[in-house]
Amino acid sequence: MKSLFAAIALAAISATAMAQSTPVGLWRNVDDKTGEVKAEIRIGESGGALIGRIEKSLRKDAKPDAICDECSDDRKGKPITGLDIIRGGKKAEGKDVWEGGKILDPENGKEYRASFTPIDGGKKLEVRGYLGPFWRTQTWNRVQ
Repeated sequence: MKSLFAAIALAAISATAMAQSTPVGLWRNVDDKTGEVKAEIRIGESGGALIGRIEKSLRKDAKPDAICDECSDDRKGKPITGLDIIRGGKKAEGKDVWEGGKILDPENGKEYRASFTPIDGGKKLEVRGYLGPFWRTQTWNRVQ
């Protein structure tokens, strides 16, 4: 009986560890330039690809009714809260990185190629946005 409980506990711990090594979850993004926490973003998966939405703006000057004025696609004029900012991105074979996705910066309306890499045992997420040969990396902190 003890071995059964030990097996169940080990399986539960393994499932939790595996769930933490993915970008799926709730994250707080931190501006790499100012150190300011900007938003909570929930990342999910649909058809093997990532999708991420702003759940809550945490900026000091955030307006509850803010919309994406700078967006130029189907997100133009949509509320910032609930806005899809991550589209696509699939796990690279043999690596703990999700590539091929895009991320939107709602402040300027620009969309960038993106990669997502869980680090620090899945407690943090390196989010890298690419524009041509240049990139910018933010480290997000897991909330859930």
